[in-house]
Amino acid sequence: MAFCGTPHHARTSVDGWDLQAHAQINKDVLRGDGQLITGARINTQGLSLAILSDLFAVCRLRAGEDIPSWSLSGSFCSLTRTLDEISIVCSQELVPEWVQAARGWKSLKVEGKLDFTLIGTLSSLTSSLAHVGIVVFVISTYDTDYVFVKEGDLDRAVAALRNAGHDVR
Repeated sequence: MAFCGTPHHARTSVDGWDLQAHAQINKDVLRGDGQLITGARINTQGLSLAILSDLFAVCRLRAGEDIPSWSLSGSFCSLTRTLDEISIVCSQELVPEWVQAARGWKSLKVEGKLDFTLIGTLSSLTSSLAHVGIVVFVISTYDTDYVFVKEGDLDRAVAALRNAGHDVR
C-alpha cells in the first residue's frame, strides 16, 4: 500500500484509517513518505558482534575469469560476479601478491540469524562508524551481516559501536 507525498507532506491517515496507530499495533513500519510496510520491524536493540580472527582482502578479477581455487580454501569467502568484474572477499593470507586487492580489513560479524523483516540493522552499525570517520565495506548473507573496517581503525570502530549500545567481542 503506497501513498503519495514527500516526507514533509506524508499522509498519516487514509479514509479515517490512522496509519501510525496501525503501524504501532501491528509492528509495521510507516515510512516518511507515507508508505506502510507491513511485516517489517525496526531494529531498536543493540546487536552482538564478533570480531573474526582473520585479516581479509577484497580482490578484483576481470569479468569472465574462472573463480580461483585459492579463494575457496579459507573459512570465509564471498564472491560477487557482475558483467564488469568478479569481487572476492577472503582471508588475506590466501591472496597471491599479483592479484589486485585492497588488503588489511577486519570483520565484525553480527551474531545470530537476522530476519528479513528487520529494518535499520546495517544503518545502526554504519551510522555509528560514519560519525567517527571510519570507512566500511559490508557483506550481507542469507543469515547475517558482516561489517569490514580497516585493521588500523578496529579499536575506534569497537569503541564507537559499544558507545552506540552494541556488544562487541
